[in-house]
Amino acid sequence: MAGGGSAIRGSRVGAGPMGEAERGEAAPRQAVTYFCSHEHRSVVTFSVEAAVPDSWDCPKCGLPAGRDSENAPPAPKIEPYKTHLAYVKERRSDQEAADILDEALQLLRSRRKSGDIIF
Repeated sequence: MAGGGSAIRGSRVGAGPMGEAERGEAAPRQAVTYFCSHEHRSVVTFSVEAAVPDSWDCPKCGLPAGRDSENAPPAPKIEPYKTHLAYVKERRSDQEAADILDEALQLLRSRRKSGDIIF
């Protein structure tokens, strides 16, 4: 009688890797420790040949982490959501806005006088 079809042939539950002889030699590695502003410590393993980054995102809190335990990078400043009007106010002064409004009103009034009303 055949067993269930979901089992992987040639393996058993709890079987680990076959060992270094089967997979080849592992590349030389280095462990680098990063520290975030919440005092979390993260150890990341890199290849000896790889370029090690100066900062790394903390896996516990998501803040940037640096290699110096005394001077961890500060948390990024989160700016609140801006409306379209807020962006317009950044580009235009109050006087420019008043001038544009006056120009638009004059154009609208001239269209009403000539009978070209547009809604």
